[in-house]
Formats: sequence, C-alpha cells, structure tokens
Amino acid sequence: EKRYVQEGIGSSYLFRVDHDTIIDATKCGNLARFINHCCTPNCYAKVITIEAQKKIVIYSKQPIGVNEEITYDYKFPIEDTKIPCLCRTESCRGTLN
Repeated sequence: EKRYVQEGIGSSYLFRVDHDTIIDATKCGNLARFINHCCTPNCYAKVITIEAQKKIVIYSKQPIGVNEEITYDYKFPIEDTKIPCLCRTESCRGTLN
C-alpha cells in the first residue's frame, strides 16, 4: 500500500486473506475488485482453498435486484487513522475500520 502511495497510484485493491497473505488486484484482477463497502452489505466475502491456492468468493446474503449495487463489509482492522465510510445507511459505523 505504501509503495502505491509513493508511485502516485490513488486507489489500491488489496484483500487480506490471512496474517501472511494479501491478494493484490490493484493492477490486475476481475470486476469483484470494484465492489464497494457497506455497513449493511448484501454480500459477504469468504476465502476458500482450491488445489492449495486461496481464492476469494463473494456470496449474496439476499436477493439482489437489477441495478442494485453489490456491496460487502470490508472489515478493515482497527487503526489509529480512521477511514471514513460513505455508505450512508442507517446503521453506518462512520468508518471502515
């Protein structure tokens, strides 16, 4: 993440799988990397292992309508610097972490 800031890349698409593994879809990845955060999401992410390789799968929690945004809770770790949440739902926590 720090490297991308130094390179002037504004947005990064990093998904922490576990303590030792991060999947980086910043420069290459599928459309799932653009799924936004929401404090009351309609999907959830699950890490599965296929042939010894960890994959991220997005599952729907409920029916999703046409033109309805797909969202999941990023569940960022708590840090001193707070990242503001812009989901605007009634249950918004105010931050992503």
